[in-house]
Amino acid sequence: MAETFGIRRGAPTDAAAIRALVDAAYAKWIPLIGRLPTPMQADYAQAVRHHRFDLLRSGEGLAALIETLRRDDDLLIVNVAVHPGCQGRGYGTALLTHAESIAAEAGLPRLRLYTNKKYTANLRLYATLGYRVEREALYDGPGRTLDDDITVYMVKDFGPGQHQL
Repeated sequence: MAETFGIRRGAPTDAAAIRALVDAAYAKWIPLIGRLPTPMQADYAQAVRHHRFDLLRSGEGLAALIETLRRDDDLLIVNVAVHPGCQGRGYGTALLTHAESIAAEAGLPRLRLYTNKKYTANLRLYATLGYRVEREALYDGPGRTLDDDITVYMVKDFGPGQHQL
């Protein structure tokens, strides 16, 4: 039997639940990169007022989220987080597809995202979904302690006839 889930827009009242989900989803990366991942450093009370959050609920709880920011020529995917107990169910892919719909409805020709070079499984997933590496740069945010802390910037272009829902 296929699992059902629903996606709804986040609101300021969701900030605490968003924080809890992000902390749970990203905790596993701390030992790998030697610092708090960027999403764990965010102020979600502020972010939920300035960015779009789409929340995926499965059963009674928040299972995953995608945070996006509309810009002039793209939709930036700021964050995709899936609760550890819900990983492997396709929620991240469903939310990335949802972001394509958001961009297409807004008439934006591309999606952009960024991730840590050490998140190899994520890089493989994004490549499978049609994202390509645009550039790499040394992470310059708070907590950088390693010289191999590289941010990978990725882009997915789509135009008329290229967008697939």
